[in-house]
Amino acid sequence: MPKSKRQKLVSLTKVSKKTKEHKNALMTQIQESCEKWRYCWLFEVGSMRNAHLKTVRKLWKDSARIFFGRGAVMAKALGTTPEEEHRDGIYKLAKQIKGQVGILFTDTEPQEVIEWFADFQQPDFARAGNVASKTVILPAGPVMRRHSEPHEPFPHNEDPQLRKLGLSTSLNRGVPTLSAPHKVCDKGKPLTPEQAQILKLIGEKMVVFRVGLLSRWDSTTGEVVQIEGAAISPEEKAGADEEEVMSE
Repeated sequence: MPKSKRQKLVSLTKVSKKTKEHKNALMTQIQESCEKWRYCWLFEVGSMRNAHLKTVRKLWKDSARIFFGRGAVMAKALGTTPEEEHRDGIYKLAKQIKGQVGILFTDTEPQEVIEWFADFQQPDFARAGNVASKTVILPAGPVMRRHSEPHEPFPHNEDPQLRKLGLSTSLNRGVPTLSAPHKVCDKGKPLTPEQAQILKLIGEKMVVFRVGLLSRWDSTTGEVVQIEGAAISPEEKAGADEEEVMSE
């Protein structure tokens, strides 16, 4: 019998690594942006979600260039000492690149940038490790989804999943039903994977994606200004997506 062309052995152990050429190209892009734009902002993200960061990139596509992740590469491109810096004074910003942060190049006036990012906040579902923003108790009766108004009960085929997550449900006329109230989580406590999954299933969003501006470099003066009151808390950083360096 002829061997099927669909039967192909796919190795799951091979992972494409970032080559030296790729890193050099990225550094070149950052340095070119440093030459092109007046301001360079250092930022961090709370409740990181790739989809929301892509939205930010799209909205700023025509007026900015954004790089996020791989801090060592970004810092090296900018230069972390007066001798290595690519532009006057930018080493003071490069020295602050630690952890999961990004840089944004733009000519937009600082006050407009600050106001835009203060206003851009996107609610999303919490992940394991996030701290619950409130106590959630499911009442006795049908388990309801809160994704739409009016709320809808879960279908019968999701009852096994609800039980697996710790809900003591039973089918009542084909609807997963609780015989007694069930506390999903307590305000101020980290969420377990099961709790986070239940909150997602019922449609309860507990975290907010936002961008915290940390500092700003001005090419006309070479000065770096620290931005007060926009830092991201450790609780907001928990349960985040991991992101490679990307630019658009």
